[in-house]
Amino acid sequence: MNTDTYTPPLGYKSLTPLYDLVIRYLTRENAWRPALVKQVNPVPGDRILDVGCGTGSLLAALAAQCPEADLIGLDPDIAALERAANKLKDSNVRLVPGFLSKESLPKGWLPTKITSSLMFHQVPLMKKTEIVDVMRSLLLPGGELHITDYAMQKSALMRAAFRATVQQLDGIEDTKHNAGGILERILVAPGYMTEKTLSFPTATGSISLFKAKFLVS
Repeated sequence: MNTDTYTPPLGYKSLTPLYDLVIRYLTRENAWRPALVKQVNPVPGDRILDVGCGTGSLLAALAAQCPEADLIGLDPDIAALERAANKLKDSNVRLVPGFLSKESLPKGWLPTKITSSLMFHQVPLMKKTEIVDVMRSLLLPGGELHITDYAMQKSALMRAAFRATVQQLDGIEDTKHNAGGILERILVAPGYMTEKTLSFPTATGSISLFKAKFLVS
């Protein structure tokens, strides 16, 4: 996926320093982040790619869970990566600036698991599908996608919370498709067993976890 534009954390570069605090206190991070790490279940020998890794919170949690796993974080936002580098300075996690493509990864390196958290809602509609397609093209047979994001907002309360917070910061056009259920559709594909595993109501809307396993024929 090649593009020259992206939405920074919280929608504005000036707010990047506040990102971790906002996520911690407004999204119930202490609930969904451990659930995501448990779902990913990193083990020695895993090669895990975190797409849109931002400030590196998920990578730090995965590295703490399994230091032997080979972890790479990818993000086009240099300011966010600088914060991630500081957070991960005592780990072996590699950080790569740029957008998702095979060329952005080390030569010959393909992931057994791909993760992404709170990234898809900031991406334009067509790019959402492109990103998922590239993820599938990189994933090894038997591998897994683990996606956490704002997905379908089923209740009026969650839609209102999402509208008052996330959509005010990240814009309506890119985010409205998540609220309408785009992730539930594009993560389903032949050859994959896909499920929405958990959902967490938060002050900013409902955040859902997805798992898609690449079945070996």
